[in-house]
Amino acid sequence: MRGLVSFSIVGSAICMFFLVALNFFLTPMLDWSIYPCIALLLWPLSMYFVYRQNLKQFAWFTSLVFLILLTVINLRETPDVLWVLYAAYPLVFWPVFTMLGRRAYTMTAAIIGAVVTSLYYALINIAFSPDAPWVIAIIFAVGWWPLSLYHARKRSFFAYSVQASIWVSAFMIGMNWAFSPSVVWAIYPIFAVVWWPLSMYFFRAKHHMHSL
Repeated sequence: MRGLVSFSIVGSAICMFFLVALNFFLTPMLDWSIYPCIALLLWPLSMYFVYRQNLKQFAWFTSLVFLILLTVINLRETPDVLWVLYAAYPLVFWPVFTMLGRRAYTMTAAIIGAVVTSLYYALINIAFSPDAPWVIAIIFAVGWWPLSLYHARKRSFFAYSVQASIWVSAFMIGMNWAFSPSVVWAIYPIFAVVWWPLSMYFFRAKHHMHSL
């Protein structure tokens, strides 16, 4: 493993030197080599942290590198639009939950993670694009985390199908109301989703009748 770490250091150094030279001689007015060089820098660093079996430090360091890289790109290329804020949250979320260890698999972590994620993107939505409530999609996505974890542990699959169908229906209604209130299209996917709990109910009823 130590040989692979040494190889990654030498290999990334050669590639970085080549890219910097290429940038300097061919396009000196554009500093594009910094971006692939940072990506290449992660190669030996990743090998080092894996070799040391310290994945928590790897998560923190990698997130920090990507956060700095995206911030530099944002401020240099498009300073009028702070899109780095959208990517910053998952980059911080990853090492934080890595630090939690086994506690990251608990219902408490799932609920807190879903709530904090929803609040973060809701604030960004209100601050930058209040006319388009796209945060509905974020809330819908992260809501599956505690919902699925709860029913998977309880093994309550029929109840899960009912609540999940309600969740999907609420999402469709919210999207319909927010983006196209003049056209009532949400009824079509809701009709399809309702078949999920109905099919499970009748399957259980049929199985119960055959067992009598």
